[in-house]
Amino acid sequence: MTGVEPGTVVASEATRPFLERRFALTPFTGIGGTAGTVYRLAGLRRTGLGLGEQLTPLVGRDRELEQLALALGHVKQGHGQVVGLVGEAGVGKSRLFWEFIESQRISDSLILVSSAASYGKAMPYLAVIDLLKGYFQIEPRDGADKIRERVTGRMASLEQGLAAAVSAVLALLDVPPADAQWSAFDPLEKRKRTLEAVKLLLVEESRRQPLIAVFEDLHWMDSETQAVLDTLVESLPGHRVLLLVSYRHEHEHTWGSRSYYTQLRLDPLSPDNAHALLDSLVGRDRATSTLKAILIERTGGNPFFLEESVRMLTEAGVLVGARGAQRLGRPPEEIQVPATVHAVLAARIDRLPPVDRTLLQTAAVIGKDVPIALLRAVANLPDESFHAGLIQLQRTEFLYETRVIPELEYSFKHPLTQEVAYGGLPQDRRRELHAGIVDAIETLHQDRLGGEIERLAHHALRGELREKAVAYLRQAGAKAADRSALQEAVNFLEQALTALDRLPDDRGKQERSIDVRLELRNALEPLGELDRNLTHLREAQALALALGDQRRLGWICAYQSADSWRRADSAQSAQLAKRALDIACAIDDRVLERYCTHRLANASNTLGAYSRAAELYQGVADSGERVELGRESLPVSVMAAHWLAWCLAQLGRFQEGRARAEQALRIAESIAHPYSLVAGHRAVGFVNLLRRNVEAAIPSLERALDICQTGNFSLLFDGTASALGYAYALAGRLVDGISLLEQAVQHPAATGTGFHSLFMSRLGEVYLMAGRVEEAVAVAERALVLSRQGTEHGHEAWALRLLGEITARRDPLDAEATEQHYRQALELAEPRGMRPLSAHCHLGLGKLYRRTEQRQEAQKHLATATMMYREMGMINWLDQAEAEVQIE
Repeated sequence: MTGVEPGTVVASEATRPFLERRFALTPFTGIGGTAGTVYRLAGLRRTGLGLGEQLTPLVGRDRELEQLALALGHVKQGHGQVVGLVGEAGVGKSRLFWEFIESQRISDSLILVSSAASYGKAMPYLAVIDLLKGYFQIEPRDGADKIRERVTGRMASLEQGLAAAVSAVLALLDVPPADAQWSAFDPLEKRKRTLEAVKLLLVEESRRQPLIAVFEDLHWMDSETQAVLDTLVESLPGHRVLLLVSYRHEHEHTWGSRSYYTQLRLDPLSPDNAHALLDSLVGRDRATSTLKAILIERTGGNPFFLEESVRMLTEAGVLVGARGAQRLGRPPEEIQVPATVHAVLAARIDRLPPVDRTLLQTAAVIGKDVPIALLRAVANLPDESFHAGLIQLQRTEFLYETRVIPELEYSFKHPLTQEVAYGGLPQDRRRELHAGIVDAIETLHQDRLGGEIERLAHHALRGELREKAVAYLRQAGAKAADRSALQEAVNFLEQALTALDRLPDDRGKQERSIDVRLELRNALEPLGELDRNLTHLREAQALALALGDQRRLGWICAYQSADSWRRADSAQSAQLAKRALDIACAIDDRVLERYCTHRLANASNTLGAYSRAAELYQGVADSGERVELGRESLPVSVMAAHWLAWCLAQLGRFQEGRARAEQALRIAESIAHPYSLVAGHRAVGFVNLLRRNVEAAIPSLERALDICQTGNFSLLFDGTASALGYAYALAGRLVDGISLLEQAVQHPAATGTGFHSLFMSRLGEVYLMAGRVEEAVAVAERALVLSRQGTEHGHEAWALRLLGEITARRDPLDAEATEQHYRQALELAEPRGMRPLSAHCHLGLGKLYRRTEQRQEAQKHLATATMMYREMGMINWLDQAEAEVQIE
């Protein structure tokens, strides 16, 4: 037969009906000289249930099957559905899904099945990758070229618009994309495109045929797989997709309010249904009725517990005879049934012959899925014993085949079986097996270790191969961070630190300990884990000082400066930045020098030294260099131009500020960098907002907030939400404004407190606009306290001006307090060049003196405010000031 690669198994249309229950069959094109459709055997049909065994009847689940069938009916009419099956371990969640698929005889739908493993929470996208491998028919032996060919070919056949998603899918499968632009994307952009790519792929496939996607064991899912599912669920209405998920009671998700979501609670069997199940397993011999009652009471009706108990009793000779027609082999009074399913499984495992038990325990160390090549390499048994043991483990229903082509792969009948088998091994033997698995994976997958990094890290750590564990855990952390799976990155890197602590204490170990902590910083900071980040930085500093390592010490001080700035300790931030800057100059590290200058500028900014900050920012903004600023490498010039625009606006230099804001946005747009785009749009909004050009400020700030929320930029959210909320309020949208302003001050400890006092002042001003005077007073006084604690002189001036505005509206008027607030604000604002704020204070004093009939003073201050507003081009404020002059 032409056009068929060696090792490929094909079948004709005539044989398809006999194979499709057990095997996954796909149409095979490109074969010459054959009549009719030819099918490629892609492996065993993958489900969570063993195949080839004698299945017991499904009892007590008719209602659930009807609900699933109803959901499928909606899907076929174009209305996507999600069905969540929730229940404890062993109640039959996987069996129900399998029975549903079998009972429907679904021949017109594509069925994709994936499940998580108990160790899977540390492995980003694990279940998604498993699903994709099944969809693209990717085998363990396939190299990068074969995978690329299958992915690009199949995605091209679906929809032209999916071409842009190919790179994201290839990257998930650890195949380097040919698209150079993909490498230039930052981790968050890659994550965004990855989530969108998987969703688009499944949705587009559903246009061709209804799609049933099964994700089992969500309680073990990693956060990125959960994000994929959340993205898919958002798009289900209008698409022929039935998403079936199973999980235990402790798992939480956000789909409960969706009209197209149905939760099915799967409880243990009722006594009657449990009795019916035992009748099918044991038979109806009256002598077994007492035993059945004991089993039902002991197991609570859990089907898996019941089946395993019957198997144990059969193997122990308590029950004898053929399945479904058994009788008691010993008197009832001699029968002892273990109290837990774990004890039942342990008893069954202990009863295995030593070679079979060892083989099962070796498989348990490998994991839920057990490739035969890996098991053979680690088990180190003669071929005859190895194959005989596998046959016996299948016969006793501990393992079952999940793949036969191109090579066998096995899985455990139930996760609890693996858990108990693993737990029965002595610690020393576990360690030996984990270490052996690392060696075997390195040999079997030497050409594509990238796809096995997480597993290598997992086994190296538990095999106490500490050098390898550190290396693989760092690689796994970097890989997770590159996919923006930040929590998983933190988990890997903190495990790397644990492994490092157990290595001999030498300089190399200390250097790596510092580097891992700095890598952790880039994951912890965006997560808002500021306290954990500070702890790691202090530990890194102590190590660098002991080593006398100036380069590492410089970066540590720079990062500590950033941490202090976010904690509203600008003085400490400035000291640390200067120290780091001195080190950078001494060792001639230009990248570190630019970063430290940026940090020093930030500290000057919050200290209220806006002219000095603008000078520092300008040098960095014009450098165009890339420096680590947290989550990813980005052009520091963007953030510097963003803050330069802010400082220039505070100084009333609006034209220059607008030019710098547009510079930041232009650079961000040229590199399609989401974090930078938030900064660029926000800078444009800041400048317009301070001029009170609200109509121009709102669109920019709305765009910034949208990108911020999409990318989960927690460190940028507060400032963006506060500015937009203030803009909404000035535009008359008080309810929307107050909502955003209140969100902006809700979690300062997690997102940084460096500008918290300013955000409080904005909220207080809007409370005042809404007539909520007492709340405005409380917020303004809190803002004043915070600004003074942080030595934030500029923010203090804004808080004092707000207090002046509040007291000016009191009845009766407290003229002395009002005057004092305005003058204190002026005393802070004028030396710092804060011309817009100074003009506001002059306007406030002019209105105050007019009310107290101090006409000369009122005229002087109103004239000053008018002149300043005109010079700065603050048109809206100028109109207000001129109106006050006319009244005067």
